[in-house]
Amino acid sequence: MNIDYEKNPEFLNDYIMHLSVVKGLAESTVMVYYLDIRQFLRFHMLYQSGERNIKPEMLPSARIELMTEEDIQKIILKDIYRYYQFLGKCENKSHIRSRKGSSLRSFFHYLTTQAGIMDHNPTENLEISSPRHALPKYLNLNESIHLLETKSGTNKAEDIRDYCILTLFLNCGLRLGELIGLNLISLDMEEQKMRIMGKGSKERIIYLNEACMDALQDYLILRKEIDTSDPALFLSKQKKRISRRRVQQIVETALKKAGLAGRGLSTHKLRHTAATLMYQQGGTDILTLRSILGHESVATTQIYTHLGDTAERDAMNRAPLAGTKRK
Repeated sequence: MNIDYEKNPEFLNDYIMHLSVVKGLAESTVMVYYLDIRQFLRFHMLYQSGERNIKPEMLPSARIELMTEEDIQKIILKDIYRYYQFLGKCENKSHIRSRKGSSLRSFFHYLTTQAGIMDHNPTENLEISSPRHALPKYLNLNESIHLLETKSGTNKAEDIRDYCILTLFLNCGLRLGELIGLNLISLDMEEQKMRIMGKGSKERIIYLNEACMDALQDYLILRKEIDTSDPALFLSKQKKRISRRRVQQIVETALKKAGLAGRGLSTHKLRHTAATLMYQQGGTDILTLRSILGHESVATTQIYTHLGDTAERDAMNRAPLAGTKRK
């Protein structure tokens, strides 16, 4: 899906440019912001036209490209809450409603502080309850080992490539986009490290452990034999950079063959697994884990500290004096 700039008001196109150029957000992230803002503007325009029984299928009929700066300046907090009433009827996932609220806050913050189009921010006093953050799903150590031992490819070459992909996910905690974005030049095998391009085009260095080095060395032997000018580290059968969907399929197939399917696991859950194992069993401190994962805020990383609650409770129950009572 591409952004149709001709069907947007100028201030929305300027905001999209701000996200891409100034903030350096990934194209997929910009698209999420765009779709969230477009939905709100479409709803608002229909409501202002006198429509009161707005349904999701009606939104595309709103010609938001006709909206002016004067129209956007008239938006107040009540209009935002009215939109949330609409979301409550057509969107039953609280985390998506919360995300849309964040998108609106970012958009109106830009209009008031960056673009200078508005002299008030209608989302300044917006109160939307945040969803409860569920603890991330992950594999335990034995399950992770079993997954790595499972052959998921259709031939030896695919097995070697897929094993390398799974190894990097489970050891380095890479995001899907980070893994498929790896190039041969990203690797420094001599220094045993690789350069990762993370969110917002932010680079970080991840050092490679023995498992990663072994998997990469085996895969690079095959990679060097492939006649292609593509700089990508991981290639498809077409000798081109492997796609997001293909990597997802590799992980899904491996999980199924390992008997681990049906638990809502995914490439991102392998990232959670890496982080959890590093924190719980590897003794990695929270600041180091934040650096490895590429989190902007340590608050994001702290969710992994909560995963240890059960282990801590068990440890207290196993303490030598746990059963001692006063006589």
